[in-house]
Amino acid sequence: MKTIFIAVVAALCGSALGVSSCKRPAPGAAADPAVPPPAPAPPPASGRAIRLAMIAKNSTNPVFLSARAGAEVAAKDLSGKTGVPIEVVWLTPPQEDGAIQAQRIAQAVKEGANAILISCSDAARVTPAIDDAVAHGVPVMTFDSDAPHSRRFAYYGVDDRRLGQDIMSELAKLLGGRGKVAVLVGNQNALNLRRRVEGVKEVAAKHPGLQIVGTFYNVENPQDAAAEVIRVNNAHPDIKGWAMVGGWALYTKTLLGDLDPRKVKIVAVDALPPSLSYVEHGLAPVLLAQGSYLWGNVAVTKTIDKIHYKREVPEIIPMDPVRVTQANLGAWARQLRQWGFADVPEEYLKLD
Repeated sequence: MKTIFIAVVAALCGSALGVSSCKRPAPGAAADPAVPPPAPAPPPASGRAIRLAMIAKNSTNPVFLSARAGAEVAAKDLSGKTGVPIEVVWLTPPQEDGAIQAQRIAQAVKEGANAILISCSDAARVTPAIDDAVAHGVPVMTFDSDAPHSRRFAYYGVDDRRLGQDIMSELAKLLGGRGKVAVLVGNQNALNLRRRVEGVKEVAAKHPGLQIVGTFYNVENPQDAAAEVIRVNNAHPDIKGWAMVGGWALYTKTLLGDLDPRKVKIVAVDALPPSLSYVEHGLAPVLLAQGSYLWGNVAVTKTIDKIHYKREVPEIIPMDPVRVTQANLGAWARQLRQWGFADVPEEYLKLD
C-alpha cells in the first residue's frame, strides 16, 4: 500500500510529469479531548465484501466522476491483494445538497457500509451525520472538501486557502498587478471554496492596482458557470481577469467564443480534458490542477489501510496542485489519459 501511495503522490509532485507543484505542508487539526474516541469499526468477516460508501458533491461534475473511477480502480486492485472483495457504493446526489449528503451518510450506515468517503458540500450540515456514523462504528474519511470539526479520521486534499493565494498570485502576474478582477465561486456553502476565496482576497489586497469587482456564485455545472461569467462580463466589460476557484466554466467551449484572450485572462482550479483548449488558446494560461482521480484512489487505499490492515493513517494527507501551462500541456494530457480520461484530445497527447 505504501508503494501505491508514494507513486500516486509522486505524480502530483511532478517528478514523472516534469511539472511544477506548490509543495506546502497542510495544517493539521488537533483532536478535541472532550470528544470520546470513536467506536471501533466492525471488522469484515473473512471473505465478506468490504463496502465503501462514496458520497461526492454531485454526480455529474467530471472531477467527481474521475474520483469515482480512481476509487473503483483502487478497490479492484486491493480486492486482489487482500483476498477480500471491496465494493465502492456510489451514493452521490445528482445535485449539490448538504442535507441530502447527510441523509446519504445515514443511509450508508443503515445499509451496513464498512466506511464512508465524502467530499462535503456543506461542512456544517454533514458534521452531525459524520459524527453519528462514527459513533455507530463506521469510520469516515473526507476528500477534496473537509469537515474539519467532525470526527472523520482523515482528510485528503489541497490546502484551500493557499490554493486561493496561488490563483491570485498567478493572475496578478498575468495582469501586471493591475486591472479589475472577478471571482467565480461555485457553491457558497462549500467550505473548501470559501477558503479559496479567502486566499484570493488576501493576495489581491497586496496589489493596490487590482480591484475585485465581486464574487459570483454559480451552480456547479459547465452551462450555468459559463452563463454566469458571460453575464458578469456584460455587466462589467472592463474586467481584465477571472479568478476561478473551480473550473466549471471551462468544461464547455462557450467562453472560447465569448472572451478575447488579448483582453481577458483566466486562472482556474482543475485541468480536465475540456479545459485544456483554454490553455492552448491563451485564455487560461495557467490552470492549477488537482489530481481528482487520486481523491478516490488514495481515499480507498488509506481507508483499507485503516479498516483492514489496522494501520495508522495521518489525519491530514496533503495534495499539491500541479501548475498546467502550454509548456507541460502534453505531459498533463498523457497523465489524464493514464487516469482513464477517454476524452483527452489526441492533439494534446502528441505534444512534447
